[in-house]
Amino acid sequence: MDASRFTTGKTGQLFPIKVLQESELAFVPDPLPPKWEFPNNLWPKLAHAKETLGRLDGIGRTLANPHLLLSPLRRREAITSSRLEGTYATAQQLFLFELDPKEPKSKTDQVNAWKEVANYNLALLHGDSLLEKMPFCHRLVSELHATLLGGVRGHRSNPGEYRKHQVAIGSDRRFVPPPIPHLVDCLDRLEKYMNHDDAMYDPLVRAFLVHYQFEAIHPFGDGNGRIGRVLLSLMIAKWCKHEMPLLYMSAFFERYKDEYIDNLFRISTEGAWEKWIDFCLTGTIRQANDAISRCDRLISLKEALPKRLRAGSPRTHQIIQDLFDSPYVRVSDISKKFDVVYFTAKSDLIKLEEAGILQELKDIRPKTYFSPEILSIAYDSNEEYI
Repeated sequence: MDASRFTTGKTGQLFPIKVLQESELAFVPDPLPPKWEFPNNLWPKLAHAKETLGRLDGIGRTLANPHLLLSPLRRREAITSSRLEGTYATAQQLFLFELDPKEPKSKTDQVNAWKEVANYNLALLHGDSLLEKMPFCHRLVSELHATLLGGVRGHRSNPGEYRKHQVAIGSDRRFVPPPIPHLVDCLDRLEKYMNHDDAMYDPLVRAFLVHYQFEAIHPFGDGNGRIGRVLLSLMIAKWCKHEMPLLYMSAFFERYKDEYIDNLFRISTEGAWEKWIDFCLTGTIRQANDAISRCDRLISLKEALPKRLRAGSPRTHQIIQDLFDSPYVRVSDISKKFDVVYFTAKSDLIKLEEAGILQELKDIRPKTYFSPEILSIAYDSNEEYI
């Protein structure tokens, strides 16, 4: 790690260590809160971000079954956050894997990627559930990590356990996080801060401060970026008193990946908190508006689809509702769910296909259909930020 990059404004201390018998420096971040005052020039952007988040939260509070519509946002977060770490899976691959989960047969098996992305989705759900009975704490973070890395190629990184060896970020060891003797102390202080009200900063700003701190500590051998982004969504929801996690930042972070990484690094080296928070508030506004737009279009589609059926039944109408949770559906699953014979289930899906609601997925067995409109609204990556 290049010590010359660290100015007098750095937000931690440098400690000499040995890496592969070579002398190196590791960075130990100072505990939060930072020695930084939120600047007046950012108040208008913060107010804009909070107002936009309030509109998004309003959607969650007014829907009869918000999870049915908002689960696409969560799965999209799983796809984009994993992609930031070099793990790639399409929405179709994720859904087909969820319909028919399987274990990877080797390190190179592409099932690894599908399972990792599916695990991220499970970690978001698990974290939301855990926060109903516990605060942000070591146990919650460990359980999230165990969920994320359970049964995938990173399982040798000890899922749910903090790292027991030194790690470095970047092939040139651009950033070296705290050495093992400092790790638990850093995490203890972070846990204390996360559960202590800090009147100096708005809750949204606090969440972004903690996101930096977690990434700087880098407590696990693998999965730190993804766990940090899971925690970010959970913190924003909890601290901003939202009905559920609705804001997911990974698409913005991926779109501006170099800036995301550089901003985190510059906090450590020169204390560039203002640039980081400005960047995050911009992302909050854009991602919240993007989520609002997607939710509005999904709601409109949810109302429109049943009207396309000339002769629908309670069963076909329920199938349409379920498509918003998972836009892929198999004949065999419909047969099992509604306790009808295969021919009847197939007939239901053919009616939906004839109404332009479903399309058959070619060359896939068992016979599978999907909703192209739901898939497009929820997972197209061409965001038009408002």
